[in-house]
Amino acid sequence: MIPLKGRRICIVPQTRGVGGMVSFRYKLEAGLARHGVMVSSRPEMLDYEVLLVIGGTRRLGDLRAARQRGIPVIQRLDGMNWLHRKQRTGARHFLRAEASNALLRTIRDRFATHIVYQSEFSRDWWEGKHGKSRVPTSIVHNGVDLDRYAPGEEDTRPRNVVRMLLVEGNLGGGYELGLKLALQLGQQLDDRLPSRLELMVVGQVDADLRSLVTRTTPFPVRWAGLVAREQIPSLDRSAHFLYAADLNPACPNAVIEAMACGLPVAAYSTGALPELVQDVAGVLVPYGGDPWQLDPPDTEALADAVLEMLENHARYCDGARRRAEESFGLDKMVQGYLRAFGWV
Repeated sequence: MIPLKGRRICIVPQTRGVGGMVSFRYKLEAGLARHGVMVSSRPEMLDYEVLLVIGGTRRLGDLRAARQRGIPVIQRLDGMNWLHRKQRTGARHFLRAEASNALLRTIRDRFATHIVYQSEFSRDWWEGKHGKSRVPTSIVHNGVDLDRYAPGEEDTRPRNVVRMLLVEGNLGGGYELGLKLALQLGQQLDDRLPSRLELMVVGQVDADLRSLVTRTTPFPVRWAGLVAREQIPSLDRSAHFLYAADLNPACPNAVIEAMACGLPVAAYSTGALPELVQDVAGVLVPYGGDPWQLDPPDTEALADAVLEMLENHARYCDGARRRAEESFGLDKMVQGYLRAFGWV
């Protein structure tokens, strides 16, 4: 094994705000720091040994300079933007989504020396659309600090309602669909549960949409808004299950974080979710149509599965935590990236 203390890596772009990229970078940097790896965000300094691109960066000159100096360029690839082609999200959003896809492909095809896909689904999606990569590839699922994301010593779930949790960085730009599907599931459950169903939404939601949902939804909806990452474990521990709203997700952090906290997951079986939610970590059901065409899903089947899960809730909570311990620890993720860097 190559000694890691004092090793230097540059990670681009400089992510800010909320979302999967920000969460991933924070966790990876914390994991690398434990090994003594020094992290930079200034590629122009050229004082690093590996350049990691989280998705894409518009500063292609920095990638070219790294390649000219023989520095490996590792690209971490998510999925591709696609919802903008299936529903109206506005001309500006459409053009931005298309430009982002083109940039990701340019880096994959012309600059990367190694591709890290977030999941088998992500790899198959890219290779099915754009062919196999010309450079080596690997698959590294996201991971979490299993000490910070863990079940609580006390049960903080509400006693008078069943709380369904929805966690997304931003429920806009076409991702309002996730909230719509959550409300459909909530209606099914509220009609059939002996107690009330409560939906807690974590993430950025347009004010007009929040107002409309609050006025027209027959069960309680709590809007937590954007929250600091430090609050996520306590929110996970306060719910009865997580509804994973994204269709065809590459490797959603919210799902892995929930399982680590002992929160079972309910979702339609699309994207990478069958790779993540296994055994009794939650319930997945067939979508019931073509999710790529945004066909109506089989909400009743998912509601049936959730009701069965709630009847055996403790078993699923234990199964969710066990699944996270087996497969999604932060150390395992970091080791996957160290192998991609050629350092182990």
